[in-house]
Amino acid sequence: MKAIFFASAFMSVFSVLLICIFLFANGLPAMAEIGFLEFLLGREWRPGNDIYGIFPMIIGSLYVTAGALAIGVPIGVLTAVFMARFCPAKLYKIIKPVINLLAGIPSVVYGFFGLMVIVPFIRNTFKVSGTSMLAASVVLGIMILPTIIGMSEAAIRAVPDSYYEGSLALGASHERSVFYSMLPAAKSGILSSIILGMGRAVGETMAVVMVAGNQAVMPSGLLKGLRTLTANIVMEMGYAADLHREALIATAVVLFVFILIINLIFSVIKKGIKS
Repeated sequence: MKAIFFASAFMSVFSVLLICIFLFANGLPAMAEIGFLEFLLGREWRPGNDIYGIFPMIIGSLYVTAGALAIGVPIGVLTAVFMARFCPAKLYKIIKPVINLLAGIPSVVYGFFGLMVIVPFIRNTFKVSGTSMLAASVVLGIMILPTIIGMSEAAIRAVPDSYYEGSLALGASHERSVFYSMLPAAKSGILSSIILGMGRAVGETMAVVMVAGNQAVMPSGLLKGLRTLTANIVMEMGYAADLHREALIATAVVLFVFILIINLIFSVIKKGIKS
């Protein structure tokens, strides 16, 4: 059994290593040929003219992720608090399966919902095209809710009851005991849920492709279209060749580095919280 466990762990590490080798071996030469600064800070993406600048896509990914977190984090954390400390048992038996079901819905279904419901609502309300940063942020905000709610609820329930009881004994109300005693004690787990939700928002592709507008220009407002790094890869990889294909792989390298930075920041913050 030790050999089986070791082989399983080795395969996981080996798979990640292969992905890293493939991305960097194919992406870094393209970045060197284009120019690292020109590739990362260039504002035009025109493969037909051998112009490859992904700065608008980087900003688009950051904006959409920030919008998703602005929507998903408050709703997710407050829902987790309600489910852990306020929700009646009968209602909990209904809400919990619904949230678990949200986690199992394919991303293309979320994208279709956004295309058929959210985009027309934005179009009719603001008299714009509808496919925009706002639509993508709303869809991603809904998509990250199961991750944030599930992990935050588990973190709150893991806090010893003595924290809550001690707060009550000091004269605090139920609500104050939950928000000022139990919630700070669960902040490490809540932060973990936010980081994982951020990772999913950064890496989401299909839903964003369907509702974001996919315009390779600098984002200019909530109601304007944009293109993210993931959308750029999936839209053009099917017909790309030569330097164009390598530039798309280099885009994946940038996205991979983003995820690494997010994880490193999370590790540093988590160590700071524990210390």
